[in-house]
Amino acid sequence: MDSSVQHQRARFNQPPTLITTTHPTTDIRAHTISIPAPQGSNTYQGLKTSENENMGCVELLATAISVILMVLTFPISVFICFKVVSEYERAVIFRMGRLRSGGARGPGVFFVLPCVDDYCKVDLRTVSFDVPPQEVLSKDSVTVTVDAVVYYRISDPLKAVIQVSNYSHSTRLLAATTLRNVLGTRNLSELLTERETISHTMQVSLDEATDPWGVKVERVEIKDVSLPTALQRAMAAEAEAAREARAKVIAAEGEMKSSRALKEASEIISASPSALQLRYLQTLNSISAEKNSTIIFPLPMELLTPFLANNSHCACRHQKQHQ
Repeated sequence: MDSSVQHQRARFNQPPTLITTTHPTTDIRAHTISIPAPQGSNTYQGLKTSENENMGCVELLATAISVILMVLTFPISVFICFKVVSEYERAVIFRMGRLRSGGARGPGVFFVLPCVDDYCKVDLRTVSFDVPPQEVLSKDSVTVTVDAVVYYRISDPLKAVIQVSNYSHSTRLLAATTLRNVLGTRNLSELLTERETISHTMQVSLDEATDPWGVKVERVEIKDVSLPTALQRAMAAEAEAAREARAKVIAAEGEMKSSRALKEASEIISASPSALQLRYLQTLNSISAEKNSTIIFPLPMELLTPFLANNSHCACRHQKQHQ
C-alpha cells in the first residue's frame, strides 16, 4: 500500500499546469483545475525535451548490444567512447535520438556509447562575418550599397542545436534581411551621419530575433556606404558651391572690417600731420628690410605748393603781356 502511494505521489509530483475559466458575463474567476504534466517530460528554459521519458524495448535492446560490442572491442572502443571537449566548446549528446539528461556537456571528457549515441559540438567563441553588400532604396528614393559586419556568439548550446537547423546560416540570412529593412526607413543624410544609431538598431533587432536560437548578437557595425558616381559628383559640386559662397561672404566681411579700420586710422592720422610722416618712415624701413633695389619715394604735396603758386603767377603775367 505504501509503495503504491509513493508511486502515485511521484507520478503527480510534477509542476502543474493552471487552467483558469471565467464567467461569460462577470469577470470573476470561477474554477481552477490542476492537470499534471506528462510523466517523463522535461522543460529546459521553455524548451520541452524528452530526456526523462522511459525507453522502449527496441531502445533498451540497442543499448545492451552497444554495451556488449564495447566490451568485446575494449582496447579499440576506448578511443571511440571517450570524447574530449575544449574550454570554449560544449557538446550536446543524443541517445537513440533523445536528448540525454544534463544538458550540454563540457569542458572536459565525457563517455558515449558506440552506434547509439550521437553528439554535436558547439563553439562558444565570438564569430564575425561580413554581410554581403546590399543595394537598398532609401526613404528619399536614393539607391545606395551598404555592407556591414556582425559579431555573435552562442549563449545556449542546447537551443542552438535543437531549435534551428543551421544557426550560422540562419543568422547570416537574417542579418542581410534586417540590414535592408532598417536602411529602407532612413534618409540618405541619416545613412551618412547616423551610422552608430543604425548599427545599434540592427543589433537590438537581430538579438531579439536570434534569442530563441540561443544566439547572442554582440555588435553590428556599418562598414561602408557606396553612392552612385553621378550622385557623388552632384554632392561634390554642391559642397564646392557652398564652400565658395561661404568664402565670398567671409572675404566681404573682411573687406568691410578692413575698410572701417582704415577709416578710423585716417581720422587719427589727419588729426596730426606729423603722424603721416612717421608712418611714411615706418613704411620705408619695412621696405628696406626686404633688400629691394627700387624704392618709390613719394613727394609730399605741401613741399610743392609754393612752387606751384609762383608758376601760376608767372603764367598769368605772361598772358597779360601777350595780350
